[in-house]
Amino acid sequence: MNKKNNKNNSDLHRARDSKKDEFYTQLSVIEKELKYYKHHFRDKVVYCNCDDPRSSNFFLYFSHNFETLGIKRLITTCYKSKDINLFSKNLSSSALRLEYNGDKNGDKIPNADEIGVYELDGDGDFRSSECIEILMQADIIVTNPPFSLFREYIDQLIQHGKQFLVLGNVNAITYKEIFQLIKSNQLWLGASISGGDIEFGVPDDYPLKAAGYRIDANGKKYIRVKGIRWFTNMDYISRNEDLILHRSFSYEDFPKYDNYDAIDISKTKNIPFDYDGHMGVPITFLDKYNPEQFEIIRFRKGNDNKDLCINGKCPYFRIIIKKKK
Repeated sequence: MNKKNNKNNSDLHRARDSKKDEFYTQLSVIEKELKYYKHHFRDKVVYCNCDDPRSSNFFLYFSHNFETLGIKRLITTCYKSKDINLFSKNLSSSALRLEYNGDKNGDKIPNADEIGVYELDGDGDFRSSECIEILMQADIIVTNPPFSLFREYIDQLIQHGKQFLVLGNVNAITYKEIFQLIKSNQLWLGASISGGDIEFGVPDDYPLKAAGYRIDANGKKYIRVKGIRWFTNMDYISRNEDLILHRSFSYEDFPKYDNYDAIDISKTKNIPFDYDGHMGVPITFLDKYNPEQFEIIRFRKGNDNKDLCINGKCPYFRIIIKKKK
């Protein structure tokens, strides 16, 4: 990882290293993304398996939109420890399972007596046999899993054939396992986040040392974190829209790599419309990737199995692509 990306993710590393892992996903972040997938949820069992169900905005969103989305059942579970899951409060001393099966009294509000609360036998780890058994009952998984276990988490969902929408760090694209899923069209980036930073709530005792923090009128603390993306295998309409290309090709503007027959493109918007060969693009290209327009060839390495380089210098990780049409 280069210095720029280390700086971009310093808040995440600081949170992990200091055990201040209780970052709260704001409801607005969830709402902006979920609007693209509403048709997926009818008659489905939704499982949020990595955040405290009593304080989760994921549970809040799905329980209050239960009838609108036509959800069959909502289940949430949490790990009993505070320190394991990034972006989750995890304030419980024991692992819990909450279930909501819809409105019973006609007010269309998830009241306390309509929500089943149960203690789990184990610790609530998503890898436990108890949580896997719940996973097997679910159709769609929506949550923010621990970043340090992202590969293992996604692998479990793929193995069990689940649909999912989860938060992660954009650098997960560079993991071999994750990139292969993207290349084979089994995983892609979500619709609502394509750059910039996302604001998360933090606990009252969180040390606000980084730039971009604020305290609201009620005394609640927030920090802004770069490099966050949604990862999913559920389709949405804008994913299949062609990227409009305006730039024309010239050898002066698009140098070739020393160790691979492809041109280097520093920004996705600069992909030339009149070049049909292989092109190296930044990983953020995946924010605009339409699998019907482009083919992903390989990641990062040249023919010599070393990082792609130009005049002996290596740009930050590149994805090699070519146009399909």
